[in-house]
Amino acid sequence: MEYPAAPDLRQTGGWVNSEPFTLDEMQTEGKVVLIDFWTYTCINCIRTLPYLRDWHEKYADHGLVILGVHTPEFAFEHEYDNVVEAVGKFELEYPIVQDNEFGTWRAFNNRYWPAKYLIDHNGNIRYMHFGEGAYDETEMKIRDILTEAGFDVSSETASSDPGPARAEGSRVATIEESQTRELYAGYERNYGALMAQQVPPYVRHVEYYEAPDARVMYEDPGEYINHFLYLNGLWLNTLESLVHARETEDYEDYIALKFYGTSVNVVMSPESHGEGEEGGVPGEPYQVRIYLDDGPVPEEQAGKDIMYDSGGNSFVNVDESRMYFLVNKEEFGGGELRLTSNSPDFTVFAFTFGSYEGGEPGRNS
Repeated sequence: MEYPAAPDLRQTGGWVNSEPFTLDEMQTEGKVVLIDFWTYTCINCIRTLPYLRDWHEKYADHGLVILGVHTPEFAFEHEYDNVVEAVGKFELEYPIVQDNEFGTWRAFNNRYWPAKYLIDHNGNIRYMHFGEGAYDETEMKIRDILTEAGFDVSSETASSDPGPARAEGSRVATIEESQTRELYAGYERNYGALMAQQVPPYVRHVEYYEAPDARVMYEDPGEYINHFLYLNGLWLNTLESLVHARETEDYEDYIALKFYGTSVNVVMSPESHGEGEEGGVPGEPYQVRIYLDDGPVPEEQAGKDIMYDSGGNSFVNVDESRMYFLVNKEEFGGGELRLTSNSPDFTVFAFTFGSYEGGEPGRNS
């Protein structure tokens, strides 16, 4: 059977945990390479990292080279220092290379975060997997290809863990009660959805679509539908995000949604978008109050980034550009979430959701 030859890395940027190398060099050394396309705010990517760490620990001395190709989704993910910080936070010890120009992504004709390509010692792609799951299958493929290359992996025990199970009730027939889709705040995704007419756009206000980069006063309609974002107060729509467009005193401006799932995450950033300023200018850290069903997030349902003030209010402290973990429930179900801040630097990029049994594995540790 003939297998497709892997393209080499293209238009790469900075490297972490390694000096630069090429796939041809790895082939010359007889190595097996696992390419992992990822980006550090992608919840689906984050969920796969414990398995990648495990495979690196087991097989790095048996001929496997894991290469994390960091292809960014948001502008702030292009920054080398941000990638280095994320690599440290996730305790990744295998090589990481920046793919800011999407050169390697396009060379592989890739379309997904995360995506894995297993390349044998002859430089051929032997296995691909897109998205989460199938960790047991992927590890067996790694072992098989390493054995073919002449490496002895018998001292390492293969895991039989396919990945965490979906929560009971998460597979429902109605769209309204299904796990909430990923919700994007910026006009690139929203206008794109509007033009393509394949999926509905994410922000449920007609005023949002009247002009890009516009400061608009929104009014909360009061009733929410699953899979959409709702606004109240003055907001600026930018290419990738929604930005609170004024300083307030009483948390009167907010972004709200109805969701179904066991976990909720949000990508936020301390960026300044004041009048006359370009987006992405570093802003001041700020607090965002988080309300679940009109009250503080209960401690037993709080994601690891939730804190509480002396008045019992639940909040997160936004001091860096990353994903923040808000809600982690044991059982699948619905709820209404509201995020509010007095800061004009309050910037929201996207919400993601999960439906794992017992909540996100290890999320509150």
